[in-house]
Amino acid sequence: MLQTNTQTKDRVSLIQKAAFGSGHLVNNLLPGSLGVFSFFLLTTFGIDPFLAGLLGGIPRIYDALIDPIMGYISDNTTSKWGRRRPYIFIGAILSGILFAILWQLYPENSQTYNFWYFLCFSILFLTGNTIFAAPLIGLGYEMTFDYNERTRLMAFSQTVSQFAWMLVPWLWVMIASPELFSNQGEGVRHLSIVVGAICMILGIMPAIFCKEIDQEAIKNKDDIQWKNLWSNLKNLFLSMKLISKNKPFMKLCAATFLVFNGFQMVASFSFFIILFYLYNGNIEQAGNWPAWFSTISAVATAFLVIPIITWMSNKLGKRKAFIVSTFLSIIGYILKWWGFSPGNPWMMFLPIPFLSFGLGGLFTLMMSMTADVCDLDELINGMPRKEGTYGAIYWWMVKLGQGLALVLGGLVLKYIGFQGGASTQTAETIKNLRLADIVIPSLTAFLAIIVMWNYDLSEEKADAIKAELIKRRGAL
Repeated sequence: MLQTNTQTKDRVSLIQKAAFGSGHLVNNLLPGSLGVFSFFLLTTFGIDPFLAGLLGGIPRIYDALIDPIMGYISDNTTSKWGRRRPYIFIGAILSGILFAILWQLYPENSQTYNFWYFLCFSILFLTGNTIFAAPLIGLGYEMTFDYNERTRLMAFSQTVSQFAWMLVPWLWVMIASPELFSNQGEGVRHLSIVVGAICMILGIMPAIFCKEIDQEAIKNKDDIQWKNLWSNLKNLFLSMKLISKNKPFMKLCAATFLVFNGFQMVASFSFFIILFYLYNGNIEQAGNWPAWFSTISAVATAFLVIPIITWMSNKLGKRKAFIVSTFLSIIGYILKWWGFSPGNPWMMFLPIPFLSFGLGGLFTLMMSMTADVCDLDELINGMPRKEGTYGAIYWWMVKLGQGLALVLGGLVLKYIGFQGGASTQTAETIKNLRLADIVIPSLTAFLAIIVMWNYDLSEEKADAIKAELIKRRGAL
């Protein structure tokens, strides 16, 4: 394939990469912590399982609806501080404060009070988080217009973000530790303040240190005002319609849906396999092994897989790098059959280097390729550039699929006969659980390879688009 050198003007400085990466760390730490803390809604704060399901589902539906709106607003904003950075700054502060407030629950409160308190602050928290996250994603797509520098930027940010997943599994351990907290409710309340403060500090870094493209070069932006609300909504739907006709982008969305949500469907299965297959339901003996499994996976992704994927992308191109990395993840899923071995828990780490190519390759490459797609959109549809809207729709699809995956994962557990309240599981259930843990994500990963097989936005084509855009409107 064609190899082009990255020009100095297209290189992103280390400070900007670190700041952008800190934003992505926040984007992973907040939902990761939310997932851990949500477990204690049932066990500590006395929320009925059905109501807990509503607390998980209703805010997610709201979140999915407002993502494209925030992306559109960010694309069409004009201010002396830029299109993205003011929202990132305000959103980071709101996200951190509201996350801490969200978890100031007490078990002695009535279930009705805790339900409505959590639901209201969940919606407020997700509003603040969307104000932060949608412009952050759009900012990343426009920080460089170089084909390979985009991959290096996304690789750096994904590496930094993995530190969140090194920390999140240990929140379980800290909350349950009697040496740290007198009870689990106290642990949730205190740690939520710590997480919120960390996210505020790290979240404002992209707003301070990252640079945006020249606003003077962005033409045809809509006038975002209350009096233009109906016109703005019509233009948003028009933008979404145009985006839906972008075939390369639709392939990226479909492949992401398959890989990520195949993984999400069985994400909890490894914990159950460790507990019920390796340790026959004895949670004391299982100890910290589930946390170590997640932490080592994040370490492998950050320091082994992402550098290899970046190298493959530069040598082979993004499409081939995705196909290779996804195929390697399938090998990892298959190796789980031998990796989970009773009496030898260390074997569980055997598949991790292969498994980590799945999500490590997915988001590093897909975010880089989405930036290329934004150039294609400008070529076809003209200004304004729609990085924020593209990013919001991409992550809307991820969130929607994640909700579906969680439902389907529960149905799979029910189908194979898994008993949630039982101290042990039958041998047949364990066997089917292990097979599902391998077959489901392997199948969806294979389908994603088929989807991406004919993806044609290569480096040569991306460079030709870039040259035509510069000829048309000059460099941004």
